[in-house]
Amino acid sequence: MKLNQLLKGILFKQITGNEETEISCIHTDSRSVKPGSLFICLSGFKADGHQFAQQAIQNGASAVMVEKPLPGVPDGVTVITVPETKRVLPIVASTFYDHPSCKLRMIGITGTNGKTTTSHMVEHILNKSGCSTGLIGTLYMKHGELQVPTVNTTPDPIKLQGFLRLIADRGGRCAVLEVSSHGLDMGRVTGCGFHTAVFTNLSHDHLDFHHHMDDYRQSKEILFSRLGNSADDMLKTAILNGDDESSSYYANRTSAQVLSYGLNSGNHIRGLDVRCSGSHQQFLIKTYDGEHHSVTLRMPGIHNVYNALAAAAVCFCEGMSWEDIVSGLETFEGIPGRFEDISSASSFQVTVDYAHNPGGLRAALITARDVTKGKVICVMGCRGERDKLKRPIMAGIAADLADHVIFTSDNSYAEDIENIFNDMKQGLERAKMDHIQFIKDRKEAIQQAVSSAAAGDRVVITGRGHEKELVTGSAVQKASDADLVKECMHCNT
Repeated sequence: MKLNQLLKGILFKQITGNEETEISCIHTDSRSVKPGSLFICLSGFKADGHQFAQQAIQNGASAVMVEKPLPGVPDGVTVITVPETKRVLPIVASTFYDHPSCKLRMIGITGTNGKTTTSHMVEHILNKSGCSTGLIGTLYMKHGELQVPTVNTTPDPIKLQGFLRLIADRGGRCAVLEVSSHGLDMGRVTGCGFHTAVFTNLSHDHLDFHHHMDDYRQSKEILFSRLGNSADDMLKTAILNGDDESSSYYANRTSAQVLSYGLNSGNHIRGLDVRCSGSHQQFLIKTYDGEHHSVTLRMPGIHNVYNALAAAAVCFCEGMSWEDIVSGLETFEGIPGRFEDISSASSFQVTVDYAHNPGGLRAALITARDVTKGKVICVMGCRGERDKLKRPIMAGIAADLADHVIFTSDNSYAEDIENIFNDMKQGLERAKMDHIQFIKDRKEAIQQAVSSAAAGDRVVITGRGHEKELVTGSAVQKASDADLVKECMHCNT
């Protein structure tokens, strides 16, 4: 694609050099640049891409996009100057891949908790019903048997648009995206035209990035305020958790039709008569027109009823029959690291869960209490270099809801674990300290938990879920919590 075609949608730009340079790929990492590349200099939190422009040029970049003067650019390399490269990047990426979201039914799911499970439920139901659907989120980018690992919940625009193009080229009809507040605030989904947007819930998280809950709430508004504003004739729908107080905020900020779900009366799609039976639960879905559909879900926890209702609402909007929706929900078996039971021959159960914020931790421990006859033993930590305000809150929740708590490390990065522990201890002023331990080494903490568990107990290990790397300082341990559990269980036999 010629450079001037690639930049058609960019209004404010200054170009020095050949506007008809042929561009074969786009990069923001200078190490990936090859001849024919457009290198876009991003000003990040930890590094400034402008510092790597010369390396990109040495690697063969045909053009560089900057937001400030770049000295020493050789003849033959075109320089494009724009006000903010991070705002231009998603538009350029969408143009480069020929606007793939226009070829797909785009479903965006945002909220503090429930994005991953809800998106997987939607993907499962649609694919099972014969609607080829791709998924992009926390675990991976996925279409059919193809899976590509991801680093961020919402990938950078180049990876995102490239995979949307792949889904479309492979005959996909729908794409389900987890849309994080970071992704919205940083413009990663600019250039994506959504048909359906889902709000799951809002609670304390990411205040290291957003600073205030109002800022956090407003960042998610972007997904809904843009919905329904285009001139096309495609019906747009905002699907909102009517039981969450933030729903009215988003409903007032979208021009799309609004469909609510929840357990309370007044919702268009409502869950009734929820009954938990071990690792399963049964409930009724009552639709806006008075129909009732019985569902048996293979996942415990009232939060998963909400996830199922959200997924059902999405699939209803996509034209699926209620028979197909119920069948899809009932055959959905969950996903790695989300209240995942680690099989063992022991008389007690060990569960790993991704819960890494107050709302997620509360949901995981309440669910554990509901499905456990004996004691609930919780192993948890708080991440380093992240939201410090939630540390005492989470520690207090664990102390309140578990019979025994072992606080430990969880990706402390360069932060001293003692600093993290001290923050957590602020939430334990009213706790009974005789059922609380602090063990720095995560494997040792898990070993202590499984060694102390008796028949009928449940050990719940939270924070990492599906993650396979544990980062402490500069050391990276290649092991998931499930791996650590299996090692500890083997040592106990």
